[in-house]
Amino acid sequence: MPTNSSYDAIVIGAGPNGLAAAITLAEAGQRVVVLEANETAGGGVRSLPLTKPGFVHDFGAAVFPLGLGSPFFKRLPLERYGLRWIHPDMPLAHPLDGGRAALLHRSVEATAAGLGRDRAAYRRLFEPLAAAWPKLAEEILQPLVHLPRHLPALAGFGLRAILPIQTLADLAFHDEPARALWAGSAAHAALPFSAVGGSAFGLVLGALGHRVGWPIPEGGAQAITDALVAHLTALGGEVVTGERVTDLVDLPATRAVLADVSPETMLMLAGDRLPARYRSALEGWQRGPAAFKLDYALDGPIPWANPDCARAATVHLGGTLEEIAASERAAADGRPDPNPYVLLAQPSLFDSTRAPGGKHTAWAYSHVPLGSTMDVTATIEAQIERFAPGFRDRVIARNVLPPAALERHDANLVGGDIFGGSQDLWQVAARPVFRPNPYETGVPGLYLCSSSTPPGGGVHGMCGYNAARSALRDVFA
Repeated sequence: MPTNSSYDAIVIGAGPNGLAAAITLAEAGQRVVVLEANETAGGGVRSLPLTKPGFVHDFGAAVFPLGLGSPFFKRLPLERYGLRWIHPDMPLAHPLDGGRAALLHRSVEATAAGLGRDRAAYRRLFEPLAAAWPKLAEEILQPLVHLPRHLPALAGFGLRAILPIQTLADLAFHDEPARALWAGSAAHAALPFSAVGGSAFGLVLGALGHRVGWPIPEGGAQAITDALVAHLTALGGEVVTGERVTDLVDLPATRAVLADVSPETMLMLAGDRLPARYRSALEGWQRGPAAFKLDYALDGPIPWANPDCARAATVHLGGTLEEIAASERAAADGRPDPNPYVLLAQPSLFDSTRAPGGKHTAWAYSHVPLGSTMDVTATIEAQIERFAPGFRDRVIARNVLPPAALERHDANLVGGDIFGGSQDLWQVAARPVFRPNPYETGVPGLYLCSSSTPPGGGVHGMCGYNAARSALRDVFA
């Protein structure tokens, strides 16, 4: 444990939100140190040798639309520290049976052109959102309770975002390709398609795809973390890895503590020092479904039945909207689904640093019940094989990360939940409590800044940035 008593602030956890908080404080001239339990910084934004030598795999996130779409990341000079963004030919492919595919291009018009009689409806939905994204980002990546600066843009988004995924699809689209493309993006929310507010996630991801793309970092996700750490160090901040904090009393004296940790860990760290109402909110925190993740070393590219699927780093597998809706309902209900919705990334098609010459990597996960101990490797691979016959023949090695293994690698992924808690409408509004400043804990100088605070899951750094700004106002004014 650092013994230096001259730190103005201590950040617990070196995930993207913890690093964002530290950078924001350091930019304001505060002396800050980040304490990370793992031996490497990054949390869910790391690259690890999970299969064979020479193959680079992303432990958590692999594709980063908010890497370019986040107001916080956008203003950082991360390219100065070696971060290079790679844009595939298109952000997303969604294969369908019979060798067909719905394709999301950077251009709204090019995407709509492939959607038949849903062309005009797609344009009406996404053209205004993509155009308004910079204004929307300033609104929706903040706490819910704030004074809007771009009310027309926010209202246009909110009227659609409040709808359940199924409802928006039924209102907007008629044919299978558009409905499936919408379902695959919206299902990132890990919510039943009947949940109020579920459409927000699909709208954000679609708008980002058209506005900034869904890029990947050259060399793997670790490049993002390394750039953030390098920038923090240049500002005078420090990162100490292999330093697990189990109680706040063990920390050196400091003016502020910002914790990029789960609600469960915050309860452990602060315990009875937390006000009863806040402690009760953390104790009642609801988790969402978990992820079951597979990483592959491949002897060649995935043999997609539709070759256009090789033009995108991200591929959504699950077939029709109805099939994907059934899969997400099963995960929410705590039961397995034999036909799962699968998110797949194939970064080595666009980044030769990820695998030896002629070889490739792939990353895939499916939503499963929280804390599930089921092995769904076979059903995930069957879904890939459905749209890429011969996929299994390309597998050299695989690494299996069920929910418990995800939590072992990153303590914030409680039960395998990768979003910091259910992202239903109530837990978006009250994350983790309903108040104008949701980062405050009721303990002076102590703030929560993980994805269990607004705006929630995703690699955007805004939870840490917003919490640090709160600390700067309250503690360092």
